[in-house]
Amino acid sequence: MEALSMGEISKVVMPKWGLSMASGKITEWIVAEGDVIGDGDDLAEIDTDKIAGVLEAGDEGVLRKVVAEVGEDVPVGGTIALIAPASVPDEEIEAAARLAREELDSGAVEEAAGPETGTVEVDGRTLSYASLGEGADQVVLVHGYGGDKNSWLFVQEPLSENAVVHALDLPGHGESTKDVGDGSVDVLAAAVLGFLREKGIERAHLVGHSLGGAVVTAAAAKEPGRVASLTLVAPAGYGTEINTGYLRGFAAAKSRRELKPHLGDLFADPAQATRQLADDLMKYKRLDGVDEALTALLGTLLDGDSPGIDALPWLSGLDTRVEVVWGVRDAVLPVANAAVLGDRVRRVEDAGHMVHLEKPGAVVDAVNAAKG
Repeated sequence: MEALSMGEISKVVMPKWGLSMASGKITEWIVAEGDVIGDGDDLAEIDTDKIAGVLEAGDEGVLRKVVAEVGEDVPVGGTIALIAPASVPDEEIEAAARLAREELDSGAVEEAAGPETGTVEVDGRTLSYASLGEGADQVVLVHGYGGDKNSWLFVQEPLSENAVVHALDLPGHGESTKDVGDGSVDVLAAAVLGFLREKGIERAHLVGHSLGGAVVTAAAAKEPGRVASLTLVAPAGYGTEINTGYLRGFAAAKSRRELKPHLGDLFADPAQATRQLADDLMKYKRLDGVDEALTALLGTLLDGDSPGIDALPWLSGLDTRVEVVWGVRDAVLPVANAAVLGDRVRRVEDAGHMVHLEKPGAVVDAVNAAKG
């Protein structure tokens, strides 16, 4: 949540979840006026043109005023509620609410700054990235198979409050070059390390989801001096269970009708696999070179009907802080795989494979714990 301070009154504003988000719709207020709010508490459910998410509090106090009602479309940056201590007079709250309401009604809302996008060249490939935030700490987010930098839309903003956070498109994904070479983890790890070199980043906190979890582990093993910490989110390369039907179905799907049934495996709540998500993924899958890239990477992920990556030896030799987050209802890489990672695993209830979309606060907490 982005909270803009106005004396003792903090504005809760519509966040910018992703590069293309211009507005969001409040579908439910989880808290009510008068409720005491803690940092990280769930405030409201919000629908974007991509996916629904929960807005979490980034400040403490009392929810003194709801400015935007359920069902209302609010532009990014628009004030939707006010948080303040109970000691702030009601007259000051009402005056601030009237001003916020006038801004929404007039459309004179200053959009919050979103991530800055760019590209770097690594080993003859163009890598696309989006960066947000300021600070000495550098965080790099690496997505999973078939994903892209936008999959971190609920995580990048809160992490950017005290760090520069880069979301990277791996080769074969998003807006990066679709050539993945032999599709090995080595190629992808080299891309991550090349990104660090090209951006002049001496050390970074690496965060990887699914295939990205194996990639950041391999990158840390290759150049441990460049990695300040690892956060693994439902990582590939650990344990013996893997949903081959999902992976092969995703790679083979030629239409939204073929793809949609597999997307339900990604979430604890299959309703999160929206038509818009399927449309966006099919748009990606129809790009030149994507079919070949996904096929090559599938050959890395699978060895017959078993996992094709063993990342545990890479991890065991590392002397760095490691945090692991896993959805209890993960149907792609089941949480039983986490047993090999010991007691460092944070098991998240009511979350599936896309735990960073379903329970982003759990991932943010893990990354901050890894950073120390």
